[in-house]
Amino acid sequence: MPQFLSGSGPPLTKTLRLIKGFSVLHPNQFHVNEAWIVFKLNDAPIQTGSDGDFNFIAIMDAASCFILSSVPVQTSVAEPSRMDAKRLLKEGRAHKQRLPKTLFIPGDQTANILAVEAERQGITVVHVPEHQLLPFVSDAREGFKQHFSGGSTQ
Repeated sequence: MPQFLSGSGPPLTKTLRLIKGFSVLHPNQFHVNEAWIVFKLNDAPIQTGSDGDFNFIAIMDAASCFILSSVPVQTSVAEPSRMDAKRLLKEGRAHKQRLPKTLFIPGDQTANILAVEAERQGITVVHVPEHQLLPFVSDAREGFKQHFSGGSTQ
C-alpha cells in the first residue's frame, strides 16, 4: 500500500518532515537516484488526428531533474498500463543501473498501477501535494509546452 508522508533514514526523513509542514521540496534535498518523481508533463491533452488525445507521464530524478523516461497515455485511460509502468521503471533504472528508494507521486494524479509496480520492485511510494513538486517539474512542463506549441508559450 502506498505511503503518505512517512519514511525513514536521512535525508528522506528530513524531507518527509518538510512535507508534513507544508514546505516545498527542492532538488538540493536529494542525492542522484535517491528519489524519482512521477508527473504529467502536459497541461492540456496533446491532440492527434487519428489516435485521439494523449497525456505524457514522465519519471524524473529528484536531485538532477533529469527526465528518465516518459510514456504517452490516452486521455480515455486514467493511468499508465502495467506494461507502461514496468517500462517507465526499467528505462529509469537503465540510467544508473539501479532503482530509487522513493517514488513521489502527486496526490491528485492517478497512478495506482505504477505505485503497485514500484512497490513490487522495492520502491517506497509517497504521495505528496502537487505544489510541493513544482520546483522540480515546472521547467520540464514549460519546455514540453514550448515544444508542442511551436516554440511560443500562451
